[in-house]
Amino acid sequence: MASIEDFRQEVRDFIETSLPAQLRVGNRKDLPGAPLGKWITALVERGWVTPEWPTEYGGGGLDRKHAAALKAELKAVRAPIISSFGTSMLGPTLLEFGNEAQKKEFLPPISRHEIKWCQGYSEPGAGSDLASLQTRAEKKGDEYIITGQKIWTTGADKADWIFCLVRTDTDVPKHDGISFILFPMNQPEIEVSPLHLIDGTAEFSQVFFNGARAKAEHLVGPVNGGWTIAKRLLQHERSVEGGSEGGLSGAAKETYVDIVKREIGFENGVLANATIRQQLAQQELDAQALKLTMARAREEARAGQTARDIGSLGKYRWANMVKSEQDLVMTALGSQGLGWDGPGFEETQLERTKAWLITRADSIWGGTNEVQLNVIAKRVLQIPE
Repeated sequence: MASIEDFRQEVRDFIETSLPAQLRVGNRKDLPGAPLGKWITALVERGWVTPEWPTEYGGGGLDRKHAAALKAELKAVRAPIISSFGTSMLGPTLLEFGNEAQKKEFLPPISRHEIKWCQGYSEPGAGSDLASLQTRAEKKGDEYIITGQKIWTTGADKADWIFCLVRTDTDVPKHDGISFILFPMNQPEIEVSPLHLIDGTAEFSQVFFNGARAKAEHLVGPVNGGWTIAKRLLQHERSVEGGSEGGLSGAAKETYVDIVKREIGFENGVLANATIRQQLAQQELDAQALKLTMARAREEARAGQTARDIGSLGKYRWANMVKSEQDLVMTALGSQGLGWDGPGFEETQLERTKAWLITRADSIWGGTNEVQLNVIAKRVLQIPE
């Protein structure tokens, strides 16, 4: 494998020829479709959508140092980060718990960004207490028949497949009767009902299973062994968000002041306000502290020195940072941050208002702040009950 410096140059050359200027704006919802599609194809051809996965599963086969160098170079030019439930959560879980047939069937399409996945975890009566889930899966021949309901399912209305927690045994303690299974969403026995959120979008849905079918061969791990897999996937989810530096941050070499100037364009002396400058400085310090803490945690975990649940610490701090970041944006915008529709507001200001509103959920989804603090206390700090 090439030296890190040679590899960095290879990535820079690739970016220069493959990433148009119009995409060098970070992850935004309004990125032009055709250029974005070409960018994804270019990444797929090198296996760089999943750079650390083995090449036989569509990955790039990079070691951690080269993968980190790739991510740093992409972030430095504010390239769109191509990530999904498949690449960030299900894929790593299948690499650890899936059998060879499951890896060969599902990982290459995930690496090629071909399949959209959704996550069937939460239920109306099983949110923070996820092990109380009631969605049933009954074995009939070479299939499982799924009945029940999931809620707050992100992207369910657009997903091709779902990875789902189901109850396969009701006669054992609740944690011991859960299985982890994969099945397609395009079935007449599955009903998806979107849930409209405070920002006007409907990214979440209720999902009703009225006898949906799943192949028995798509049950991951042992029957009734799903709780261990479920917890591991949540650690991947929390680690992904915990490694973030905040909702505005999109480039490694920029400070929050740089980002604010570019993204929000604070004029008329807003940055001369001492309180706002102090809050910006604190946000920058928090971002750097989180980044270094998670990097240290990853190194310690590789050496077997840190509990895997350190992702809960990252998720907790990240959620609070994103909320405080958007609070700061609203403070700086003043009355221009209170618009919802109509004249007198620029479109970017209306987008900021909606972004601020939706961050109220960041300390709820993926495990509430209260749940994360309990996990940190019990499994990281090992405080006795």
